[in-house]
Amino acid sequence: MTEPKEPAMIQGNSADLRPTVAVILVAAGRGTRAAEPGEPPKQYRKLAGRAVLAHTIDAFLNHPAVGLVEVVIHGDDAKLYQDAVTDIKDARVLPPVIGGADRQASVFNGLQALAPHGADLVLIHDAVRPFISTPTIEAVVAALASHPAVLCGIPVVDTVKKVDHGGLIEATVPRDGLWRAATPQGFAFDKILKAHRKLAEDGVSGVTDDAAVMEMTGQRVLMVKGDDDNVKLTTAQDFAMAEKRVLAETYLRLPDVRCGTGYDVHVLEPGDGVTLCGVFIPHSHKLKGHSDADVALHALTDAILGALGDGDIGQHFPPSDNRWRGAASTLFLADAVRRVRERGGIIAHCDVNIVAEAPKVGPHREAMRARIAETCGISIDRVGVKATTNEGLGFAGRREGICAIATATIRLPL
Repeated sequence: MTEPKEPAMIQGNSADLRPTVAVILVAAGRGTRAAEPGEPPKQYRKLAGRAVLAHTIDAFLNHPAVGLVEVVIHGDDAKLYQDAVTDIKDARVLPPVIGGADRQASVFNGLQALAPHGADLVLIHDAVRPFISTPTIEAVVAALASHPAVLCGIPVVDTVKKVDHGGLIEATVPRDGLWRAATPQGFAFDKILKAHRKLAEDGVSGVTDDAAVMEMTGQRVLMVKGDDDNVKLTTAQDFAMAEKRVLAETYLRLPDVRCGTGYDVHVLEPGDGVTLCGVFIPHSHKLKGHSDADVALHALTDAILGALGDGDIGQHFPPSDNRWRGAASTLFLADAVRRVRERGGIIAHCDVNIVAEAPKVGPHREAMRARIAETCGISIDRVGVKATTNEGLGFAGRREGICAIATATIRLPL
């Protein structure tokens, strides 16, 4: 007869063994306050080239108490999710769960999906709070040793006013005992699952806070102090500040700064247009090549590979390989970027100079910069695209071909 197994235990920051902790990241929302036209939901917006969600997942995976991470997503976001986590290979991240009609239903779906995994404790966290710190996670987990429900928050320090619908102040609210609720919210797994089931059975919906779910079923919740930096990214201003913070932190941990240069040239032949920096420009000629012959992106790809010390574009994508016949050169650039990221680095800056008598590059410059920025996962202000003629001299001056020179700066860990 097999002896029953004890609950799984993992090593925490201290010498004590701790119960298995699972994390539910709620990423099924459709908030629009930070959205620009054409932007994805804010959990998938990029910070320093990676989705907000990826930063949040990493924050929990970096804590030794965390054994599992379950992400709850919107039913329409499977592709966005896969793109966001493409560089996260940790087996602790479970397949995503589809959320429900509101936050309460989404969390319930996540809890039910986690139930077979035998977690003792669960932390429920907003996916758009990527700056959750190790001390805050530690405080919530530690408090769960003696309380079945824990909420992290920040004491209110500002004067609070109650205002009527006309904007007139009705009263000054005493701030003693007032806290701003945040996440993660931590629970004994069986108790929060039971509480969610009870509300579902009673037909109660629309509860926006899991601590409130516990309160509505007669449970007391302990408040512990979190960090002021654990902000929920909501507005465009939030994202602007977050971008600066992530970049600053990234640059501090990537002190190895490298520069590379690339050069390429392609012959012009009769055709209907050229592709430069991933943008098609109608023209009387086309560039001759095995791929789309994007001379600018070929030069930039070589610049990145040169900075990385990892061969050149011909080595990784030989023209003898029919897989790359007619291929978009953004694929080559994306592969070079992937190689940098696999080394733990980032692209810091790109600059491309195109030498051609025609076509005119100026009208397409911003589209070119945007295409490079998107492919490299950097902001457009880190991309330069310039063009010049060769004053009628040489092969470029005779309109026999187009050449490009590129420089790339990357940062790597030591």
